[in-house]
Amino acid sequence: MSISQQLLLSVAQFTQASSVSHTQVIQTLWGGYGTLFRAFLNDAGVPSVVVKYIELPQPKSHPKGWNTVTSHQRKLDSYHVEVNWYQSFANQSHLQCHVPHCVYVERLDNAILLILDDLAPAGYGDVVTSPRQCHVEACLSWLAYFHAQHLHSAPANLTMYSGLWPAGTYWHLATRPDELHALQDTRLKQAASLIDNTLHEAQYQTLVHGDAKLANFCFTPTGAKAAAVDFQYVGHGCGMKDVILLLSSVLDFSKAEQQVPIYLDYYFAQLSKAIKELCPHIESQSVEQEWRWLFPVAWADFQRFVKGWCPEHWKINDYTEALTVQALEQLGR
Repeated sequence: MSISQQLLLSVAQFTQASSVSHTQVIQTLWGGYGTLFRAFLNDAGVPSVVVKYIELPQPKSHPKGWNTVTSHQRKLDSYHVEVNWYQSFANQSHLQCHVPHCVYVERLDNAILLILDDLAPAGYGDVVTSPRQCHVEACLSWLAYFHAQHLHSAPANLTMYSGLWPAGTYWHLATRPDELHALQDTRLKQAASLIDNTLHEAQYQTLVHGDAKLANFCFTPTGAKAAAVDFQYVGHGCGMKDVILLLSSVLDFSKAEQQVPIYLDYYFAQLSKAIKELCPHIESQSVEQEWRWLFPVAWADFQRFVKGWCPEHWKINDYTEALTVQALEQLGR
């Protein structure tokens, strides 16, 4: 997509800059829904902002062939959720789970303009594709504080999360009927609702990022701290949904049996610390006991989606299959 002069004039106006000197495309949005770019400003309070320009008409194609009415509506809903997140929640985030603040948002007839803080000048300028242990731990720490900030005991008053997904994550069962229909794993397919209900009915719930893969984190130069972006699927849920999605994006699955216990121990240590700081009325050991039990269940929930969406995907392997079987056995299926 080309960035129009009118769009740049709008960016300058809403950031109180005299003009936009130049732009840097970060990426086109998944499925052809627009573009994400950095705008460098003249005579403004900050050197740059990140602009997400979302075009709402349904694209003609989809990277994985899922160009259906259901997938299009889910994507539209996700962008409206992201706008609601940045308008109503992002600026309240704890310092230990840093996110871009919302500078300006405007909903147009067939588009959404979202202007956000640029994380790079704030020190979170590194994007990592081959993570070291420090990067994974930084993400887990971010998730622990994010989950602790929004932690509560079910049943939740979901009105406090008005405008977000009632059930977070992009693979949530209710939003993926096409992929469930395509799923060939009969045992997993028959247990899909039970898995979903088990996660939804967990005693301890929080907000989940919903797409907490490595690519949605930016890091300080040392890799010690992370900030998160892309809140299209933020919503209510069990924190293990975020943890399994992150691990699915960073693990060497040939070493998963050794790596996962170490990462889980680190996450729960950070979660305990964050709970004591942010919500000391909740017993962190009770949360850990329940969520450790739900770890394989959350992964089985993701496995259900991946096996229906892309059966040859590399995230389907001996480790994830064994974890799914463990979950089914835990649930008596």
